[in-house]
Amino acid sequence: MPLTGLPLFPLDIVLFPDEGMPLHIFEDRYRKLLEDCVSEDMPFGVVRYANSRLEDVGCTARIKDMVETHADGSSDIIVVGEERFRIAQLYGNRLYRTADVDVLADTPPVVNEEERERLVAQHIKLLELAGRIPSPSSYQDRRRLSYFVGRNAGLSVEQRQMLLEMRDEAQRIHYLVGHLEAFIPAVEEAEELRRKITSNGHFPDFPLPGDTL
Repeated sequence: MPLTGLPLFPLDIVLFPDEGMPLHIFEDRYRKLLEDCVSEDMPFGVVRYANSRLEDVGCTARIKDMVETHADGSSDIIVVGEERFRIAQLYGNRLYRTADVDVLADTPPVVNEEERERLVAQHIKLLELAGRIPSPSSYQDRRRLSYFVGRNAGLSVEQRQMLLEMRDEAQRIHYLVGHLEAFIPAVEEAEELRRKITSNGHFPDFPLPGDTL
């Protein structure tokens, strides 16, 4: 399904479908983008921009909450990712860039349930290592489990972009299982090192990998 004239917000981040994310809007052109999206009740596209390169695939973002507008005109907002898209045509005839995009639908899912359950178990273990107490019920009835797990799986920005571009839920789950197989032992090793350092009375704030849901 094509979308025409989608406002673009290039950032060195990757937004997943269904993911909530805070954004700070301060540049004049993106203040205008925000104003237009609010007045016309439309989404904008978050697309990764790094090393002078704009990625082809991004995610539409819907404004969920206008948290605060500051005296200098900047704003703090919360957005929620909706659908993935691929840029078909870029335009630079407005204060901010816009694009005609094609919304990317997943191929029909044929998910290996055993591998899906393995991913859930891995992710629960990872969060527990980070001091979280996850609820198994939070994984139930997730149409796009991969993006839910991917938010807090220790992925680099490049890996998040790779996951975003995959058009098959089974492929994304398989990728995350392999990633966590390598990542969890590294977290366990870091936790053991943290305990040793803390017990010696040094570096009590040794950081652990992880993020919030």
